[in-house]
Amino acid sequence: MISVEGVSKRYGTITAVDRASFTVSRGEVVGFLGPNGAGKTTTMRMLTGTLQPDEGMIRFDGTPISEDLTAAKARVGYLPEANPLYDDMLVCEFLEYVARLRGMDPAAARTAIGRAVEETGLEEVFFRPIGEISKGFRQRAGMAGAILHEPEILVLDEPTEGLDPNQRVEIRKLMSSLGSERTVILSTHVMQEVEATCDRLLIISRGAITADGTVGELMDAARGVSRYTVEAAGEGVAEALRGLRGVSDHAVDSVDGRVRVRLEAATDHELRPEIFRLATERDWVLWELRRERATLEQVFRELTMAGGDGLADGETGDQGAGAEGTEAGGEEGGTGDQGTGAEGAAAGGEEGAK
Repeated sequence: MISVEGVSKRYGTITAVDRASFTVSRGEVVGFLGPNGAGKTTTMRMLTGTLQPDEGMIRFDGTPISEDLTAAKARVGYLPEANPLYDDMLVCEFLEYVARLRGMDPAAARTAIGRAVEETGLEEVFFRPIGEISKGFRQRAGMAGAILHEPEILVLDEPTEGLDPNQRVEIRKLMSSLGSERTVILSTHVMQEVEATCDRLLIISRGAITADGTVGELMDAARGVSRYTVEAAGEGVAEALRGLRGVSDHAVDSVDGRVRVRLEAATDHELRPEIFRLATERDWVLWELRRERATLEQVFRELTMAGGDGLADGETGDQGAGAEGTEAGGEEGGTGDQGTGAEGAAAGGEEGAK
């Protein structure tokens, strides 16, 4: 459904996105991960059509979005990291405002608002001022605005940023629900969020896509060394395990008269069958045999460490720093979708962010 082909974006001498290529299939929920300044927000703005690439092409269903930006933007719902809400509006007034920006007539707006409110669980705060509702409900209101026009594609930039743990869980459930009928691209720093909601991950570092796959695939690819813990009682346990083919490192200690051995070996060399064979042949009592699984956070660090913190994206610019915040004046008035309220996120067909 979405095809990003060799896309690059520069701000002056700084390259924010460097020849990025990936695809997203219809109905997928894809997590977009990267350090601050890696290129996430710039890429997401290009996907929504509010920012144009300097090189490369983005296609929806094979058609370049540049051929008809208005039509392409109508297919996308976007929730930027700085949720474009107005504190003095009631929730109902905000959604009516977004509907007007989308060009909906009153009857269509009422239907769309009712559906979006039900889908995002806003009923209890519908008539309350946005400035008086919790951060969790504010995010729900932003999501309701993003789905008001029933987009096929939903782009969410750090949707759980600043939420407490309970609110994060609720928003994750909402994202999973919204993703059941839409293609979702989700930018986040929260690894549990990715594991709970995403079918696939894209990792970006210094503007380049460094990894693309499921959580399991990325863990297997990134983990060059597997670690094992073996706890056993019997003759020659430590010596036998230390001598296994493929073992690159080991550590030994004793636990209640038993021997605990920690082994390291190349990921593509599985030790557990050999350890079971030794235990059987030598009549060991095997108390524990465990292959440790890398965490997603460890994989993320491994895949992005070489890139450092990055310098080129609007995630830093969101707060007034970084290349996008200081040099994007020629592109989006210097503030883009972060500083102009709902117009920037909702009125894509009219370039409302400019």
